[in-house]
Amino acid sequence: MTGPYPAGPEAVIPAGPEAVIPAALGTVVLDGRTLSCEDVAAVALRGARVGLAADVFPRLARERAVVDDAVDRGVPAYGLTTGLGSRSSYALPREELARFSVRTVRGRANAVGDPLPSPVVRAALVARANGLAGGGSGVRPEIASLLVGMLNARVHPLIPEVGSIGASDLCQMAHAGLVVIGEGRAELSGEVLDGATALRRAGLVPAELGPKDGHVLCSASPLAAGHGGLVLHEAVVLLGLAQAVTALTFEGFRANTGPLDPRVLGLRPAPGQSRAAAELLALLAGGELTDPRHARRVQDPVSLRCAAQVHGALHSALDFAGAALDPELNGSGDNPVVLAGTDEVPGGILSSGNFHTPALALALDTLALALTQTAALSAERMRRLLDPGLSGLPANLSPYGPERSGFAPLAKTAQALVAEIRLLSAPVSTDPRHGATGVEDDSTNAALGARRLSTMLVRLRQLLAVEALAAAQAVDLAAPGALGRGAGLLHRAVRALVPPLDDDRPCGADADRVSGDVLASDELRSAVRALLAGAS
Repeated sequence: MTGPYPAGPEAVIPAGPEAVIPAALGTVVLDGRTLSCEDVAAVALRGARVGLAADVFPRLARERAVVDDAVDRGVPAYGLTTGLGSRSSYALPREELARFSVRTVRGRANAVGDPLPSPVVRAALVARANGLAGGGSGVRPEIASLLVGMLNARVHPLIPEVGSIGASDLCQMAHAGLVVIGEGRAELSGEVLDGATALRRAGLVPAELGPKDGHVLCSASPLAAGHGGLVLHEAVVLLGLAQAVTALTFEGFRANTGPLDPRVLGLRPAPGQSRAAAELLALLAGGELTDPRHARRVQDPVSLRCAAQVHGALHSALDFAGAALDPELNGSGDNPVVLAGTDEVPGGILSSGNFHTPALALALDTLALALTQTAALSAERMRRLLDPGLSGLPANLSPYGPERSGFAPLAKTAQALVAEIRLLSAPVSTDPRHGATGVEDDSTNAALGARRLSTMLVRLRQLLAVEALAAAQAVDLAAPGALGRGAGLLHRAVRALVPPLDDDRPCGADADRVSGDVLASDELRSAVRALLAGAS
C-alpha cells in the first residue's frame, strides 16, 4: 500500500472536451456513478489511465451556468457569494469572488507531516474527479479536465498525511488545489517540483479559478473515499489470503472440517459464516481433510473450529464498508450543491450536508475491529501448531529435541503484530468534535480511519506470513497423503522461497520474504481468487 505504483503510458489528456475517452480503450471512465474499489486500485496502484464520460461536460456546463447566474443576481450562496465557516453571513463583493477562491485554497493548505504515498494521492484525485463528473459542484468544466490530466500525466500533489477531521478533507485537499493553480509542490517522474513547473513539464496549464472553484477543490471527502477504496480492495484480498493460510494450517494440524458442514452452519446462519466455510472447503478440496474421518481430533481449539465464524464476520464487515463507501465514491460531497433545471429552488443552489461521512467512518471502524479478530485468530492458530499436546507434532515444530527453539521465538513476533493491530483498531469516529465557532460542531475522522487501516493491513499480511511459515513446517512434519488445492498452492509458493526449518536459524527474514514475495504477489493472489470464485 505504501510502495510506488507500476509505470504505465505517459499520454496526457489535454484540458477541455478532449478529455473524453471511449471505454473501449481500457480506460477507467468517470461518469460519477460507477466508480468501484477495483477502479480506484487500477488507477492508484497500476497507473491506469482515466477519462471522462461523454455526458460529463454538458452536465458541468449546465451547472456552471447556474453558478454564473447566481453571481449575476447576487443570490446568497455559501462559499460562492458569502464567506466560509463562521463567516458565512458575510456577503462577498462581486469583484472579490475569484480572488476569494484562490485565497480559499491557499488558506486551507494546512496539513502537516510526511507526504502521503503517491497511490493514496492518486486515489483521492480520481475520487474527486469522479465526484465532480457526477454533478452538483458547479465547478468550471476545465478543472475536472485538469484533474484527469494530472492523473494521466502522473502529476502527484504533495499532500501531508495529517489534516482532515472528516468534515470534508479541507486542509489536505487544499494542497492538491495549490498544484491545480500552479502553486504548492508535486512529484513528477520521481522528482519533487513546484506546482507550476510540474504542470508545465506535463504539458498542462494551471487553472484560473472563478467563483466557488476554490471551495470545490478543497471540499467533499475524496481522501477518505479514495483511500477507503484502496484499503477495502486490499482487505478483500487479504481475507482470501487469510483463508488460504488457514487452510494450510488445517492441513498441518489435521483439523476437523465438520464445523464447516453446511448443515451445521444452517442451524445458526450468522452473517458471512457460510460463505467463509464454503471458501475454506474449496481451498481444501482435493485433499483428505474434506472427509471428517481424516481429522485427528473430535474437537479442535476455537481458533480452528470457529475460523468460518470469524472470517465470516470479516466478510460481513467488508460488505458493510462497501455499502458505505459506494456513495462517497459516486456521489456529490459538495456544499452547497448546484441543481440545474430546478426552477423551484431559488438560484438553483441548496445548502448540503453531503460532505459528512459518519456511515463511512463507522464502517471503517467496524472493519478495523473485524481485522483485529482475524489477526488474533491467526496468532492463536500458529501457537496451537507449536503445542505437541494439541498438534501431535514435535514441540515448536522442530525436528530435533528440546535443545532447539524451533518456531517458538517467532510466536512472540506474531503476538507483537497482534498487539499493534489491536492498538490501531481503536475507533476514531467517536473522538470529540471541534470546529468553526459553534457551526462546524461535528466531524467523523473518516480519512484517519482509512489511513490507519493501511498500516493494519500490512501488519496483518506479515502476521499471516508468520502463520504460513509454521503451517508449511507442520505440513512437512505431518506428511499428509494429499493436500487440498488451495493449501497445496500456498505450500508450494512458500517452499519455493523458504526451505523447511532444520536447525535453528533466523526466521524473521523468512517471514518478510513470504509476506512480500508470496502473499503480496499478483500470481498467488490471482490463483487464490480463482479458487475462491468456485465457492460462490
